[in-house]
Amino acid sequence: MWTPSPSRRVVSSAPATLLLRLLLLAGAADAAPPLFGVSPQDEAYFATQVIACRDGSGSFPRTHLNDGYCDCADGTDEPGTSACPEGKFYCRNIGDTPRLLFSSFVNDKICDCCDGSDEYESGIHCQNTCRKRKDIAEADGGGGELSVTHVDATNEFTSKHTIDIGNLMQNNNNKDLIQKLGGLRFALVIELGLVVIIFAFCVARRRTRTHRRQHILKRK
Repeated sequence: MWTPSPSRRVVSSAPATLLLRLLLLAGAADAAPPLFGVSPQDEAYFATQVIACRDGSGSFPRTHLNDGYCDCADGTDEPGTSACPEGKFYCRNIGDTPRLLFSSFVNDKICDCCDGSDEYESGIHCQNTCRKRKDIAEADGGGGELSVTHVDATNEFTSKHTIDIGNLMQNNNNKDLIQKLGGLRFALVIELGLVVIIFAFCVARRRTRTHRRQHILKRK
């Protein structure tokens, strides 16, 4: 009976080993979390299996990316969730101006990105309101390529959040005005009460003096 030589066994098993490795790599790629909130320029930074926190405080495995738990103090590991207070979400806004949002705006049921990418798990449907490149080119006089502006997150507030903040400030101002009016009314009541008391005291004192004088005159 013929049996393959040991060298042939090794050669014949190599394709199977290579195929197994490819399958494992493909499975690992499929299992990798999506890059929500990451700018195209930073995709390479998040491509490694172990990712360093940008502030140098530590590192985390790629499986912990956007897992809803804050591993880095600066929010490097949670660009697509609201887990980290210092996290930033990148709106790609294809056809419009990309922008950064505070991660607290992610999945809060308010569409902040014009492409609606910040509400990917909130359960609401955001219409894509991003302008087209053609519209922007016409607005810019038809010149050149679309210029991308990166907005500082500290100045980033959408119109809905601005309206909400404005309404909140107006409500607070109204409450302060009501409290001030209430305090003024209370002060007026107290002052009026003091005036009445002083007036009553003066009248009583005058009557007492009058009675004393009358009593003295009678004795004379």
